[in-house]
Amino acid sequence: MLPVAKLDALVVRRDLVEAELSAGVEGERYIALSREFSELSPVVEAIRAFRTAEAELADIAQLLADPATDREMAALAHEEKPALEERLATLEHQLRLALLPKDAADAKNAILEIRAGTGGDEASLFAGDLYRMYERFAALQGWQVELISASEGTVGGFKEIVAEVRGPGAYARLKFESGVHRVQRVPATESGGRIHTSAATVAVLPEAEEVDLAIDEGDLRIDTMRAGGAGGQHVNKTESAVRITHVPTGTVVVVQDERSQHKNRARAMAILRSRLYDDERRRLAATRAEDRKLQVGSGDRSERIRTYNFPQGRVTDHRIELTLYKLPEIIAGTALGEIIDALVADHQAGLLAAEAA
Repeated sequence: MLPVAKLDALVVRRDLVEAELSAGVEGERYIALSREFSELSPVVEAIRAFRTAEAELADIAQLLADPATDREMAALAHEEKPALEERLATLEHQLRLALLPKDAADAKNAILEIRAGTGGDEASLFAGDLYRMYERFAALQGWQVELISASEGTVGGFKEIVAEVRGPGAYARLKFESGVHRVQRVPATESGGRIHTSAATVAVLPEAEEVDLAIDEGDLRIDTMRAGGAGGQHVNKTESAVRITHVPTGTVVVVQDERSQHKNRARAMAILRSRLYDDERRRLAATRAEDRKLQVGSGDRSERIRTYNFPQGRVTDHRIELTLYKLPEIIAGTALGEIIDALVADHQAGLLAAEAA
């Protein structure tokens, strides 16, 4: 059964948000409400579509249960009932998907990193093939791809390439591509026609938000003191030096360069802000590096999420045991969406099973 109280609460909340937006809020409140409204609207639309179909089916049931219903009308109701039941089941499934917990990173742009793994020059060539596959797939979605850095292979392709993919749903769709991709084919340099196996690693990371530099005044301990060192009588008689301690991190900044306490405080805050910003950047970089390590493993051929077998023209995603004999279309980016759709559906099925449990 669907949670009726939760559905009602979502509809009410969406209406309240819409009313507040119509009242003319501004600034950060407007941005926050607009984001919430865009998230709630498709859910509320799914709720209303489901409830409309539910009411129609109830009307038919009532019509069939009423002995006063004439035979022709009853026959028509019997005829319409199966299609309406099927539609209601579809709408219920769509609503359950809409109610699933959202990954906060899904709305972000994506950072795409591809690195040649085992296989030498052939691995670099394959890394180039993968990059072009994602580039074409992104173009079909209307996304923008911006190259950040690239290290070319000795015979072509890339030892490493990093790009930003910007567009609605970029991370939500591409995140399933993270892992080791294995290729089996006869390299152009192979004179004996032997099939070689090589690999490339793909890491898809959500683009980091700009670090929030707002500092809560309640987190600060500010002390003033007499400045030490040279400076004559003035530094000995006035408490112009400022020491600011950021309590949550223990970061301490002391400034006594200026004779004005106000100027020393402003400079101390600027230094503190810079230090906290740098610390946060380092933390984000460490988290990203750990995410990458978990995603791509060692890059060995034996670790793989997907295999591209050129002689057989097939692509197999080992996570969901899906095999498609569409290798040219997939490597061209035009059929990659079929694999991603299957991975998304599998992921959603897992979430639905967890919700039911």
